[in-house]
Amino acid sequence: MSAQAARAFMSIGEVLEILRADFPDVTVSKIRFLEGEGLIEPQRSPSGYRKFTHADVERLRYILTAQRDRYLPLRVIKDHLETAGPDGATAARPRAVGGEAPPAEVRLSRAELLEAAELDEETLAELEDYGLLTPVARWYDAEALTVARATGALTRFGLHPRHLRVLKAAAEREAGLVEQAVAPLMRRRAPGAAGQAGETAREISALLQEVRTALVRGGLRGILGR
Repeated sequence: MSAQAARAFMSIGEVLEILRADFPDVTVSKIRFLEGEGLIEPQRSPSGYRKFTHADVERLRYILTAQRDRYLPLRVIKDHLETAGPDGATAARPRAVGGEAPPAEVRLSRAELLEAAELDEETLAELEDYGLLTPVARWYDAEALTVARATGALTRFGLHPRHLRVLKAAAEREAGLVEQAVAPLMRRRAPGAAGQAGETAREISALLQEVRTALVRGGLRGILGR
């Protein structure tokens, strides 16, 4: 094998060094676990050592980003990769929650949502009772996963679903403002009107989020005396 061909492959240690720039917590054990789950299939040398290609690294980057930023369970990530093809080259890289890209389709059963969000059944039942998330035909989507995951984290600070009802009310009012602003665009019959309305709605939503964040920061300064 020529030196050039040899450099087409990387050891697991070299892959780890590349990924740790963006994923400091990734470990050799994590990569081996993903291999065991069938999400990656590195080649092997005659002596049994793993040989990773640049496509393998990008596939790992996709998986780790989907887990970290989108909280997707491995089953969903694997489905996305299988749809994209063997090397995952056609799969769009997931963006962080709150980015401009719409969330990838997520379809989780109740048990899968509880596992992915690390949530207990009682808290999930409360979220549903207060209307903070609702399954569609017994399945849960990306928004439900985000709400469940965040709620699970908030319970560590003593904040439970009943405390989050005010957020639902505020979100509904915010959605009403966006609807009011894009209603004239939605009534147009011109080609591209629906797409323009969608872009306008996302832009307004992002601006409202900036206002909300600034107001919360101002309120916290008053509370903390800063």
